[in-house]
Parts: sequence; C-alpha cells; structure tokens
Amino acid sequence: MTKSILSAPHFHDEEAAYAFIEARIWPKGPACPHCGGVERIGKMGGKSTRIGAYKCYDCRQPFTVKIGTIFESSHIPMHIWLQAIFLISSSKKGISSHQLQRTLGVTIKSAWFLSHRIREAMKPDCGVFSAGGNTIEADETYVGGKQKNKHANKRLENAAGGLGKQMVFALVERESGKVRSQHLPSVNAANLRPVLQSQINTAKTRLMTDGEGQYRILAPLFKSHDAVSHMHGEYVRGDAHTNTVEGFFSILKRGIIGTFHHVSPQHLQRYCAEFDFRYNNRETKERIDGRWVKTGLNDTERAEILLIGAKGKRLSYATTH
Repeated sequence: MTKSILSAPHFHDEEAAYAFIEARIWPKGPACPHCGGVERIGKMGGKSTRIGAYKCYDCRQPFTVKIGTIFESSHIPMHIWLQAIFLISSSKKGISSHQLQRTLGVTIKSAWFLSHRIREAMKPDCGVFSAGGNTIEADETYVGGKQKNKHANKRLENAAGGLGKQMVFALVERESGKVRSQHLPSVNAANLRPVLQSQINTAKTRLMTDGEGQYRILAPLFKSHDAVSHMHGEYVRGDAHTNTVEGFFSILKRGIIGTFHHVSPQHLQRYCAEFDFRYNNRETKERIDGRWVKTGLNDTERAEILLIGAKGKRLSYATTH
C-alpha cells in the first residue's frame, strides 16, 4: 500500500523539518543572513541549543534558516509550518483558517497567522507578465455577497450590478496558461491602462476580451483586439473568447463562496495571489504521440516551490492581522 504523503518524517519531526527546509532554502549550504558569509559557519551544539542553530564566525552572529523568511519571529513548530504549506498548496479551492485550526491542533489566531504568511509567499515577483508575441485574455469579476443575504444595516438600497462589491481583474496568457489577478477599486480605462502597460508588451500582444467599453478604448495599445459580445449571446467566434480567464474566475469564486465565505477588501489581494499560485503551478495533461501525459507540478512539487518562495518574504506579525 502506498504511504500517505503526510507520513513523511519532516511533517512530524522537528529536526527532520529543519533539515528539509534547509536543503531547499540553502541548496549550496548555510549562508549567514547577517553578513552573507558562507565559509566560516558552524552548526551549534549543546543540550540548551535550539534546533537548527548555526553561528557565523565572520560576524559572530547566530542564525537559523527562519531568518529572512515567512518563518521568522514565529514560535510555531516548523513541522506544523510544513503541514500547513502542503495543505494550502494542495487544496484547489483553498482551506479556511478554522479548518487549519482543527487539522493542525493550533489556535485560530495561529491558523490565521500561518495562512496569511503562506499567502504572502505565494505572491509573484513584480515584473512583466508577458513579454509579447502571445495572446492575452482579460476580464473582470465581482467579489461580494448578495444584498439580500447581508444584515439589514449593511444593505445598499437599489444596489444593482457590482455596487457594494469588490472588483478583481485578471490576465491569462493562453500559450503558457499563466494567470495574474489583482484587486482593483474599479475596472475602467484609466485604471487599466497603467496595469496593462506595466505588465504586458502591448504592441506585440493580441488581446481577447468581452464587449465592455473600457477594452475598446484601450484597443489601440495592442497589436490586435478581438471581443465577443456576451450581451448578444456570443461567447466564441473563431479563436476569440474569454473562456480561459472565466475558468480561472470559476475556481476563485468557488473558493471564496464555498471555502472562505467572506474575504475582506483589506486581504483580497492575498487571496488572489493564493489562487494565482495554485493555478500557475497546477498539474495538467498534454497529448504527446497520441497519449495523454501528465505535465506541470503535483501537490508535493507545488509545496516545495512555495517553500522556496518563502525566502525573502518576511512579514511583521502586525501585517498579517
């Protein structure tokens, strides 16, 4: 019988957890986070020495692999961190803080702290999303509950469409299958222009959208622009469609509605980063020589990519609450 992934030693033993993390964050051996030294480093011993402690004999400072990562200043055991990372990165529609609390046996405050620091590690590095020469689908969606389901003193009168909801805008590059979504105050030409110009080589890119007016205003920026009119029942015309980006939105909305139930505007961007990360590192299938072959990343590989991304993403405790 195949063993459960969660039965691996680093999910249960603290020394094994440190060794597992060190091998991925320090693939070439320990590096001092204080002075950058790599030569004169020794592992500290002794009965009172904490697990995973090293000392740099260049700057005379002790350190662990936690410094400069999302693990810094946390008293939660590292094997619990690894369990949380695996659960969050492998759950297609996310896992709530209350579920983490029950599964990991920690407090709700610790579960919230873990989940938001892990989401921070999921954020992509800022920079160009598409260098051009490809096809980009762009679309937006509303995030927020129905007025009838809100408490009476929170309902907005005559609230139609997206009034009272948050806006999420997303780009999908068809060729790579990658997505980048972000929380915007509103989706109009003035807001979208800097977003598109900073992330896409617009002059070399084909743009696919629905028939909303803001995209028609921005169309001259692009090599070409094709739009389908959902208002008139048109969803596909040749290779013009927004089905890929709408597929991503369906996963995002199912996670928010079915798993988290409520996401505050303050933290919505972190949830977008979480769904982007899993979508961009998903396991897929490709037809090669007449056979379907699995490609992309499985759950274990995705968790390891996330662990490597934990480096350099340290947050203060206050920013995760």
